[in-house]
Amino acid sequence: MVFNKKFMTGVAFAAMMTGLAACSGGEETATEGEEGGAEKITIFQTKVEISDQLEAAAETYTEETGVDVEVIGTTGDDYLQQLQIRLNNGTGPSIMSLQNSTVAESLKSYVYDLSDEEFVSNIAPNMALTLDDKIVGIPYGVEGFGLVYNKDMVKPEDIKDLESFTSTLEKFKAEDINGLGLSSEDYFLIGHISNYPFSLQEDPEAFMDKLTNGETTMAETEEFQRFGEFMEVIRANTPSPLGGSYDQQVGDFAAGKTAMIHQGNWASGLLKDFEVDFEVGMAPFPLEGNDKLAVGVGSNWAVNAEKEPEEIEAAVDFLEWLHTSETGQKIIVEEFGFIPAMTNIEANDLDPLSKAVFEASNSGETIPWSHNYYPANMVPNDFAPAAEEFFANEDMTGEEFISNLDAAWQNAVK
Repeated sequence: MVFNKKFMTGVAFAAMMTGLAACSGGEETATEGEEGGAEKITIFQTKVEISDQLEAAAETYTEETGVDVEVIGTTGDDYLQQLQIRLNNGTGPSIMSLQNSTVAESLKSYVYDLSDEEFVSNIAPNMALTLDDKIVGIPYGVEGFGLVYNKDMVKPEDIKDLESFTSTLEKFKAEDINGLGLSSEDYFLIGHISNYPFSLQEDPEAFMDKLTNGETTMAETEEFQRFGEFMEVIRANTPSPLGGSYDQQVGDFAAGKTAMIHQGNWASGLLKDFEVDFEVGMAPFPLEGNDKLAVGVGSNWAVNAEKEPEEIEAAVDFLEWLHTSETGQKIIVEEFGFIPAMTNIEANDLDPLSKAVFEASNSGETIPWSHNYYPANMVPNDFAPAAEEFFANEDMTGEEFISNLDAAWQNAVK
């Protein structure tokens, strides 16, 4: 299995599925026990939004194969802690969720190597969760963010670099239109947009290690210097995002008061609620001429390597069914509502923002979600206050802002 990085912020955790027994009929299956009994598998996962749908998928799988699937529920938002307790006391699930390679590394002895499974070859480029060059998880789906723009007001060539981005925002300001809307929520203010200078590093995680160890700083790194310039341009030419909510950000865009917002494909639902009557697109944030969307994975399916071989094979069989069968693929797209992270799954009815993310993912023309690897709670506790101070103090330079981000990072890793 290949598990992708997962953006977990703000996501409630829950688990799912019911017991699972081997196929009936004349064909021998991997789920048969020594005495002909069914091999049971269990699933413990993080995304509460698909709980009911996953239960239904388990029932469908049972109907098709004779195998039962048990959904284990969480007791709160501490999914990882609950998972570790279960793994440590021998009651771990057959299939579990992993956020990213950091989590996979912490559970290294429990993650099964899926590299030799044929169906994992369909995972979109750069979206597999790997550990020590082995595929250890399968992404639930992909999500992406960038500059969501009104096609009646903005063309991609208007925002291809700092110069054009600046002139476009200045033009809208002169017309009393907000050129780019942010909102005050931590990730929509700074968490996502700060992803770019990290993701443009040759090895974002290695760069973060150097930051933590004091071997380099953001202030001395070109991509962050340019990011500070972009932030100055945004502050100078758009209304302050402080105090503005996500709903207000998207609502003003839907009403034509804002030409662009920095958001992800998840905004499509709210745009639909607002009955937007213009075409929307998603363009890359053009830091240092970046021409790729930021695409990542919210969660990943992994198999427990500590189980008996028969149970491991039964777990792999379920995941293969989910990602290769017509029924399973339909569940992923239509019931779970995911943008597929597998190139063998078609998704013909996606909204425009999701379609842009899907096409970027399948082509491999993406930059990663480096913010998945920030120190724990750094965005709300350290980066957000620094960004709030920057937007509140118009005398602060972009250079000073980046120095404050350096200080925020060091505070987070103390």
